[in-house]
Amino acid sequence: MERAEKREFVTELNEVFKASGSVVVAHYAGVTVAQMNDFRSKMRAAGGTVKVAKNRLAKIALQGTESEGMSNLFKGQTLIAFSEDPVTAPKVVMDFAKTNDKIIVLGGSMGATTLSADAVKSLATLPSLDELRGKLLGLLNAPATRVATVVAAPASQLARVFAAYAKKDEEAA
Repeated sequence: MERAEKREFVTELNEVFKASGSVVVAHYAGVTVAQMNDFRSKMRAAGGTVKVAKNRLAKIALQGTESEGMSNLFKGQTLIAFSEDPVTAPKVVMDFAKTNDKIIVLGGSMGATTLSADAVKSLATLPSLDELRGKLLGLLNAPATRVATVVAAPASQLARVFAAYAKKDEEAA
């Protein structure tokens, strides 16, 4: 990389560290190109991104951001996975790490909070923002459905009674 490219890359990475909901740092030594492409496509499909960066450039990009506390994680062959949704990146990384033992999660950050590897694993078990919204809507809709059922119940019972009397009158005639 030339100096201008490095400067541009550091600026881009700095913006990523400022804007992301969560960032996960992991070792990837021994991962094949095909596996890495598969990992990148899974992350892209979930709404995140995976980048491989030189540790020195990543540490420079971390300066002046809330995530500066995780600069000690950048040792060896590291990759950076990030997403706007705080749960997406940890979830995809942990799912991929289950099937590929060469991906080793070192830690990460969520805003100003530096996360250990265990914290990233815990974050990966949480439901995503969309799942939480769905559950909340379900909880809000349930009482309305119950109210409609209770209100409609007396009318349906009356209709059944009238139908029974009509049937009885028909049989008698």
